[in-house]
Parts: sequence; C-alpha cells; structure tokens
Amino acid sequence: MAKTGKGRKHRKTREPWQEHTVRLLLLLGGAFIIAASFNLFLLPGGIASGGVAGISVLVQRLTGFTPAYVQWLINVPLFVLGLLLLGKRFALQTALGSLVLPLFVLFTAGWHSPTDNALLAAIYGGIGIGLGLGLVYKGRGSTGGLDLAAQLLHRYTGLRFGLAIACFDGLVIAAAGIIISPENALYALIGLFVTSKTIDIVQTGLLISKVAFIISGRSDELAEQILHELDRGLTRLSANGGYTGDERPVLMVVLPQNEVPKLKSLVQTVDPSAFVIISDTAEVLGEGFKAPEGSL
Repeated sequence: MAKTGKGRKHRKTREPWQEHTVRLLLLLGGAFIIAASFNLFLLPGGIASGGVAGISVLVQRLTGFTPAYVQWLINVPLFVLGLLLLGKRFALQTALGSLVLPLFVLFTAGWHSPTDNALLAAIYGGIGIGLGLGLVYKGRGSTGGLDLAAQLLHRYTGLRFGLAIACFDGLVIAAAGIIISPENALYALIGLFVTSKTIDIVQTGLLISKVAFIISGRSDELAEQILHELDRGLTRLSANGGYTGDERPVLMVVLPQNEVPKLKSLVQTVDPSAFVIISDTAEVLGEGFKAPEGSL
C-alpha cells in the first residue's frame, strides 16, 4: 500500500519458549473450557452434536459407560493410526489434546448443570465448545478425535477435509436422532451451528472490517484525500474498462466499519459519479489492524 493504516508501535516478537508457553496455555485452557461445557450442558441435555464427544454421549445413554473413558478409547487408537499413516509431525500435534481433553472431562464430571432446558443446553454448550476449540486452534493444536479420522479419509480417498468432518458429524447426529430422539438431533444441529460461529468469532474477532474498491476519473485526488483526511492506506490496482478498454485505476481501501460513512462522504465530495463497492472482510492482518498469528 502507498501508506499503511493508522500508526501503531511495532510489536515485540516473543522468544520461542514464550510462544510455545502461550500455545500450551491456549491448548490447556481451550481443552478445559470444552470439557466444562460438555459436562455442564451437552451431556446432561443429551446433545450429541458430532465428534468424539457426541459419540461418548450416545454410548453413555446406551450403556452408562463414563464419557471420558469412551473418548480415550476412541482417541488413542486414532492417534496411533495417525502416527503410522500421517507421520510423527501431524500426530504429535494432536497427542496432547487427545489425552488431556478426556482427562478434563473426567475431572469436571461432577459439575451440576445450570439448566434442564435442552435448547439452552445446545446454545450454551455450543458457545463453550466453540470458544474452547477456537482457543485450541489459536494455539495451533488439535483435540484429535474425528479430526484425525477425517484427515485420514481426506488423505486416502481425496474427499475434502471439511466435507469429511461434516459426514462424521452428520452420522453422529443421525445416530442421536435414533438412539435418543429426533428432537435431540435437532438440538444437536443447533449446537453444531453455534459452535462453528463461535469458532469464527474467536479466530477473527468481533470487529468487522470493510474493503472498498473505488473506480473514479479523479483517482489521484481521491487517493490524496484518503491518505490525509481519512488517514488510511490504499492500494492502486490496474484495471481496464470492459466496454471501452480504457485504463481505469481502482483504489482498494481496507478500513474499520465505523469509518465507512466518512469514506462515502469523502468520495461523494470529491467525485459524486465514482463507482464504489464496499464488502465485508473475514480478517485483516497487518499494521493498523491485527497482528499476525505468529506474534502471539
């Protein structure tokens, strides 16, 4: 960009041991939140919203077997299989999460649920699981389980990883509809949806940024105004009109949502006939916005 966003002090890079410590704390904290949410909401409500946790809910309903032991019985063989077929590097990323999460589930097993409403259990359980998984992912870890199974399916069948996860979760939820009740399967879908949205929020944050593409015959003047009046960086993109073939520079500006009205007013003042496209961005990294993940 010609000029970056609002001035920010350079972030100090952490030492390798500090970075590893932060990742470990994120993994442990995330695993604990997942375990607590499981025992406070999902297990009491019979919400089997996919994954090994969902399978352990179903097994507990059928046999009374302790969910933590079920999770270990599934995670450990999958870990060994992943180690043999996917290699040490991949498997070791899941080793700690595969062992620690069931341990936390065992430790929090006696916690009393604050609600007996299945819908509330699905929503709050979904939020807790999503928050925990988001922290685990930010620490570049994994809780193993069906993620490993999906990775194996992806590696040896070519099925997309996301689709493989969806298939496994779908099978667990379908089983919940048969073993528990169709209504509980619907609650499980709600929980799974809430989990995915919460993970997105943890990963990208609540602050929504916008990206604006501006096509104008007065691009130089507009660029000057954006740089100095709005105090935002911009990038000039080379483009040509589809009908005329004339060169039409495009200004690309990334800015917080609360600065969009000011940008629109500025463009209207400089060139009322300018063509402007404004859309959401999932995440923005760099000076003036969010630090990259490597600077945890």
